[in-house]
Amino acid sequence: MTAMKRRRGAALLAGGIAATMLLAACGGSSDEAASDSAGGDTAAEETTETTETTEDAGAGDAVAAGCEAYADMMGNEGSTVTLFTSILPPEQQLFEQAWADFESCTGIDIVYEGSDQFEAQLPTRIAGGNAPDIAFIPQPGLLAKLVESGGPVAAPASVSANVDSYWNPAWKAYGTVGDTFYAAPLGSNMKSFVWYSPKYFAEWGIEVPTTWDEMFAAADAIAAAGVKPFCGGIESGGATGWPATDWLEQIVLRTQGGEVYDKWVAGEVKFDSPEIKGAMDVLQGWMKNPDYANGGFGDVQTIATTAFQDAGGPILNGECAMLQQASFYANFWENFQPGTTIAEDGDVFAFYLPEVDAAVAPNPVVGGGEFVTAFADRPEVQAVQTYLSSPEFATSKAALGTWVSANSGVPLDTYANPIDRLSAEFLTNPDGTFRFDASDLMPAAVGAGAEWTEMTAWFAEDKPTDEVLKAIDAAWPAS
Repeated sequence: MTAMKRRRGAALLAGGIAATMLLAACGGSSDEAASDSAGGDTAAEETTETTETTEDAGAGDAVAAGCEAYADMMGNEGSTVTLFTSILPPEQQLFEQAWADFESCTGIDIVYEGSDQFEAQLPTRIAGGNAPDIAFIPQPGLLAKLVESGGPVAAPASVSANVDSYWNPAWKAYGTVGDTFYAAPLGSNMKSFVWYSPKYFAEWGIEVPTTWDEMFAAADAIAAAGVKPFCGGIESGGATGWPATDWLEQIVLRTQGGEVYDKWVAGEVKFDSPEIKGAMDVLQGWMKNPDYANGGFGDVQTIATTAFQDAGGPILNGECAMLQQASFYANFWENFQPGTTIAEDGDVFAFYLPEVDAAVAPNPVVGGGEFVTAFADRPEVQAVQTYLSSPEFATSKAALGTWVSANSGVPLDTYANPIDRLSAEFLTNPDGTFRFDASDLMPAAVGAGAEWTEMTAWFAEDKPTDEVLKAIDAAWPAS
């Protein structure tokens, strides 16, 4: 589960194509023709080259300097596009800051509305004929459910072209229902991280592991020094258990590969199958290993009662060495120790949870994110969709910090935060095996229901693995 849940015509082109057309338009401007008729005066040509407007090849309208990237999105000045999301302040202000230039250049007003009741309110609004123009949907499963009721409209060709150009193909698949592509990815998070203290690693003589075996060799050495190498917490109010589902997903992808992972998500591979049982055995020897867990809190059972937000605290004082948790955990370290530095030579940092077998799943990454879904196909709405799927938007937003995109058109040096930069490096790897959080893809009764409760019982009560897996399978909807 994702822990923190958190516009113009159909012929709009992807950023790279648009840029090429814009250059062609500049080469054939009316100013240049006027210069030729005046005898090709060199000074006039130089003036033309430094003019503060260019001609848009599609509309023939002048484009103000600095607005060239939006040339194909002009023509709907004074229009409004409503946007509904679960992302609340202060992130709202960062989104509004990121697209301010787009609004100024195109004259389209994006009206942002955030709600902590987003998932309950969106279907009600759609059914009542009050759908927003665009919504940021955090789970592909919710997108599929909305498509069943006839809500979303297909994404325009310009959005599809952007996604084809800048994202790992898996992301487009998650925004597709049946054979129709509806929703482009927006922000992303990477869950395949292990947090640690560079200071204590150095003190213990531990190198940052780059393989699965090295990670457990390091764990053995740390345990031999009298420190429980891993800490963890899965308590999260009504969502208690979700971190344990993430741990299982990491192992399934690494040991079974993307094809089995996809079949598991679809219910074709059962929890009680040899593949998932084997992954549970690996997890048993990791986070249920009394020699390994739960550093700083107590025995293995304390994992069930430790809040996930608190789980990394003991790393800062050397009572625990490692915590497997997502990139967004960077937001919690300040709560433990004001001024905590996150860097390779800082108080804490994170390393990539290593692959198990490159032949099965090279560079595996489990992650999450939001998808831009439209409920109207007016030109201004399509322009906003196209912009939000572009490298220009993603770069503008990433430069403001605390946000990552799997859009490969964002230069890595845009990310000032080293964890954001590391996340983007793995999320944009064209050779990586990316999969979306499995519990977010499964039916809610399973991924946000039985799996949470049964994994909690596995830790809290030491409920037998076979019983846990059969109980989760029993919760799968009949149709």
